[in-house]
Amino acid sequence: MGTGASRNADGGLHGGEEREESLDQAGGQLYVSLKMENYKKKGDLIPHVYGSVPLVGSWDSSKALSMERESTSMWELSFVVPPNHETLDFKFLLKPQNGYTPCIVEEGPNRQLIGGTLQGDARLALFKLDNEEVLEYRVLIKADRVSPFDLAASWRAFQDNLRPSTVRGIPDVSINAVPETGHENGSSASLELDLEHYVVPAPPTSANSGLVYAANLAENPRSLTFAGGCCDRTATIMEMEVAIPDSSKVYSGSGTVESKSVGTFSPLQKQDNHRGLFVDRGVGSPRMVKSSRSAAFSFELKLGSQNKNSMPAAAGAVAAAAIADQMLGPKEDRHLALVLVGLPARGKTFTAVKLTRYLRWLGHDTKHFNVGKYRRLKHGTNQSADFFRADNPEGMEARNEVAALAMDDMIAWMQEGGQVGIFDATNSSRSRRNMLMKMAEGNCKIIFLETICNDERIIERNIRLKIQQSPDYAEEPDFEAGLRDFITRLANYEKVYEPVDEGSYIKMIDMASGHGGQIQVNNISGYLPGRIVFFLVNTHLTPRPILLTRHGESRDNVRGRIGGDSVLSDTGEIYMKKLANFVEKRLKNERTASIWTSTLQRTILTASPIVGFPKIQWRALDEINAGVCDGMTYEEIKKNMPEEYESRKKDKLRYRYPRGESYLDVIQRLEPVIIELERQRAPVVVISHQAVLRALYAYFADRPLKEIPHIEVPLHTIIEIKMGVTGVQEKRYKLMD
Repeated sequence: MGTGASRNADGGLHGGEEREESLDQAGGQLYVSLKMENYKKKGDLIPHVYGSVPLVGSWDSSKALSMERESTSMWELSFVVPPNHETLDFKFLLKPQNGYTPCIVEEGPNRQLIGGTLQGDARLALFKLDNEEVLEYRVLIKADRVSPFDLAASWRAFQDNLRPSTVRGIPDVSINAVPETGHENGSSASLELDLEHYVVPAPPTSANSGLVYAANLAENPRSLTFAGGCCDRTATIMEMEVAIPDSSKVYSGSGTVESKSVGTFSPLQKQDNHRGLFVDRGVGSPRMVKSSRSAAFSFELKLGSQNKNSMPAAAGAVAAAAIADQMLGPKEDRHLALVLVGLPARGKTFTAVKLTRYLRWLGHDTKHFNVGKYRRLKHGTNQSADFFRADNPEGMEARNEVAALAMDDMIAWMQEGGQVGIFDATNSSRSRRNMLMKMAEGNCKIIFLETICNDERIIERNIRLKIQQSPDYAEEPDFEAGLRDFITRLANYEKVYEPVDEGSYIKMIDMASGHGGQIQVNNISGYLPGRIVFFLVNTHLTPRPILLTRHGESRDNVRGRIGGDSVLSDTGEIYMKKLANFVEKRLKNERTASIWTSTLQRTILTASPIVGFPKIQWRALDEINAGVCDGMTYEEIKKNMPEEYESRKKDKLRYRYPRGESYLDVIQRLEPVIIELERQRAPVVVISHQAVLRALYAYFADRPLKEIPHIEVPLHTIIEIKMGVTGVQEKRYKLMD
C-alpha cells in the first residue's frame, strides 16, 4: 500500500494516497468516523482507539474506546469533536476478548487530526504479535461538519435502529389460540362487565347517517337557496317550471354509443332472463385531435376555471387519471352522471349514498340528487299510490317535471365545476331515460346504474323500512295502511317497468345480500367508471361492526415526537391489555372477526394480547410518512424548518413532508383498505395511527376532505362503526383517560 492521505468522494480521508487541505471551519461541529479494515484479522482481537481529549483524556489503554463491528472485515468508531478540542492525538490498539493478555498498540508515532485533516503521512496501522507476526490494517478517516440539529436527528435515528424490534419474527398473518374462559389480562387492565359503562358521546359530526332517512341527505333543490340562505319552499320550487324534452322520441344523439359488449362479473351460473356471461372490459380508444399543421398528435388543456374546478382534490392514480381524461376525453366526459334505475325498495338510494361517500372521499366533487325529495317539496308528502299510475297523465307530468328540475340542477352544478352527479329515481321507462339523455347532451356523460333484486326477503325488509322512515308515510299512523299503499305503488311501477338495454350501463343483480350475485357492464371505459364498478362488486348490506382504535400510548407520544417506531409506554401497555379484554367481550360471539394492524411495532404490540382471532399486518395502515421530519417534535420543526412548518399550517391536507407523504397520499394508499372493509362480512378491528384513522373515519362519516387533518381521534378510545342496510351508525368507548 502507498502512503499519504486523500479525501474520498464524500469528504472522508483515506490512507494510501495524497494529502488534502483542512475542512472549512465555518459553522457546525466536526463529526469524525474512524475505520479499520483487515480481512485476515484474528477473531479474538478487538480494535480500540485511545488518546487525548476528547477521546479518552489520557493515554491509559484500559480506558480505550472499543470500535463497533460494521462488517466481517470492518470496524468503526464515530464521535463528535467539541469546537474547543479540534486537535486530536490518538492511536489504535488491539485488545484480546478475554482481557487476560496485554494490549497490542500500533507501531509508529501518534496520529494527529487537526480540524478534520490528518497530519503527517497517512499510513497503515501495524501491530506486532508475540510471534513476530505483523498484522496490517487499512485505516479510513472521514470528517464532516454537520449542524447540531442534524447530529441530534442522526443520533435519534441511530438509537432507534440500534434497538432491535420487539416484534421481529411475528409473521404478517398469525392466529393465536382461543383464550381460556374467565381469563383477564391483568388486574389493572380489567373492564366492567357492561361495556356500556365506557360509552362516551360521539362528536356532532359523527358517522350516524343510519339515523336519518337516506334521501333526506341528498342535495336540496337549488331553487330553495339564495345568497342569504334558505327561503320558503312553498314560494319557490312549487312555482318553478322547466322545459321538458319530448321523451316520446327515442334519443339517438351523439352522446350515445351503440352497444358493443357486455362484461359480467359473477360467481353464479347464468340466469335465463339476462344476457350471456363473458368478460369484456369494454375499454375504448382515447380520442385525440390530430393537428392540421403536422402529423403529430396534439391536444389542448386549458387550465381555466372550469378545468380547475373539475379536477379532483387527490393525488396519485386519481389525479393522473383526471389529467388524462381532461386532455384526451371529450368535453362532456369531464362530468359524469350516474343515473339510477330500478323498482322501488331495491336499494337505489342506499347505493347512491354509498357511492357519493366513496367518490367524495377519493377527492371527486360528488353530489346526490334525489328526485323523490324534489317531488315531496313541490307536490307534498301525501300522494297516494294513484299518483304513480302510468295511466294518470297529471301524475306522469308532475313526476317528469320534478325529474327535469333535478336534472337541470345537476347540470347547472356541473357547469360550475361539479364532477360526478348521482341522479336517484326509478327512471323505469325508456321515455324517462331518453328525456334525461337529451338534457345531458353536450353537458355530461351518462351511465345508467340499474339495481335488480329478486330476493323476496330483502324486498320485504326494504318495504318495511320505507314505511317506517320515508316522509311519504310520516303522517300515516296506520302502518298496515301505509304498507298496502306502497305495495300498490310498487305494482303500478312493475306494470310498465322497462329494463335498461341502451347506452352505457351497469346492472347490479342480487348483489345486496353479499352472497354472490352478478354485475353486468356495457360500454364502460375510463378510470373513474372502472373504479365505480370495482367498488360496487365489493359492497353489500350485511350488518357488521368495524372497530377503529389507535395503538396504545407509545414512548414517542410521551416525548411529543412524530413518526418513529417506538415501543409502548407503561400507560400504552395497560391499554393494550384493556383492549384485549374489550375485544374478547365485544366480539365473544363473532369468531369470524379479524384484527388488522400496521407494520409498526406499536400497533403490533397493542394487538399482541388479543387471542382467538386472525391478525393481519397492512403496510397501507402505517402512519403518515413524515420524511425528514420523522422523529422530530413540532417545536423542533418550527425552530429548524420554519418554512415547512408554515406550509403545513396553511394546508395540512395537501402538505407533503419532505421525502414523505401528505394526507391525500394517505387516502390513495388506503383505498384498498376501504374496499376490503366494504367486502368483509364479519367484524374487523383496525389498530392503526392517528392520520390513518382520521382518513378511514372520514370515509364512514362522510366528512369533507379539508376536515380530515383536524378530526379528533384520541388515544385509548374505540370508535365502533356499524354498517348495514340503514346506513352507518357510530358508538365510542373510552377505556382510559
